[in-house]
Amino acid sequence: MMTQTQAIKMIAQLSDAYGAPGFEDDVLTVARSWAGGFGEISEDSIRNLYIRRRENTGRRPMVLLDAHSDEVAFMVHSVRDNGTIKFIPLGGWVDYTLPAHTVRVHNAAGKWIPGVIASKPIHYMTEEEEKQPVRQPDMSIDVGARTRQEAIEVFGIAPGQPIVPDTVFTYDAENDLMWGKAFDCRLGCAALLGTLDALQGETLSVDVTAGMATQEELDMRGAVITARVVKPDVAIVFEGCPADDTCVPEAEMQTRIKYGPMLRHIDGAMLTNPRFMRFALNTARQYGIPVQDGVREHSATNGASIHLSNEGVPTIVIGLPIRYIHTHIGIAAYQDYTHAVQLACAILRTLNADTILGF
Repeated sequence: MMTQTQAIKMIAQLSDAYGAPGFEDDVLTVARSWAGGFGEISEDSIRNLYIRRRENTGRRPMVLLDAHSDEVAFMVHSVRDNGTIKFIPLGGWVDYTLPAHTVRVHNAAGKWIPGVIASKPIHYMTEEEEKQPVRQPDMSIDVGARTRQEAIEVFGIAPGQPIVPDTVFTYDAENDLMWGKAFDCRLGCAALLGTLDALQGETLSVDVTAGMATQEELDMRGAVITARVVKPDVAIVFEGCPADDTCVPEAEMQTRIKYGPMLRHIDGAMLTNPRFMRFALNTARQYGIPVQDGVREHSATNGASIHLSNEGVPTIVIGLPIRYIHTHIGIAAYQDYTHAVQLACAILRTLNADTILGF
């Protein structure tokens, strides 16, 4: 089983990898480097990554472990006459979090070049403009070019190229805090790999296939395919979930960092199978694993696609709390990652055909 030092290294590599929706290649390279001993690895045409556990027999109920490999990002729309880039969001961003953050732009030569999200300087704003929020369509990305021709011919800017946040992972060991980009859902990817690592060589009563799905930030598209391919009997979705401990009254907090993973009863696109949910909560209590009950009115996860696939798939979401997801930098606790792995392992060690039939 990997050590904490190894796990932090894996999380750092996953977080730092560039993986806009549809452009997750770097993330899959990192995942493959850590999954080599877990079993058969394959991909499909939209770059979903499958890891079929070496100990699978094909004669037991199939569990899909899910996490998504993409991150919220941007795409080049066009180049303006002044050499700056008109861009569109890939995934859900809030406009006011964008200005003055640095990014990396993938150019036509295959290089990731630096840029900054720019808006009109306050010195040139009218009094009325100063009072208004800056909207994303009014922003640009500046790579330092002086003209449209220079941006295209020298910097290699081309329509359709991905743009990602430029943030480097750090770990504060003294306070057990991780800082980085793309924790939604690279922490989920890490938990998926950590679970497979912890279970190596064990005999279970279920088969397990991990599906690292692409394009979750664009309407959960990759998981539509992974569910068809794996045909699971049940599914466990790892997801980076928005922490609420800095923005809601204490009595309503359900996704606090350092309080364990969140098990989501409902969100905007899935009502969790109540029997599977109860089983997961009871398993957590039985093994002394801290968890949080989450009731979400909005948002969605890959569970939305998976639970309605095939003839219906009982699905739970194990959410890792992250402050400030869908921005350039998030804050998460390593202990929540370890508890998410412990919970998934406990569930997989306990599941059997009769239990699944009861769901």
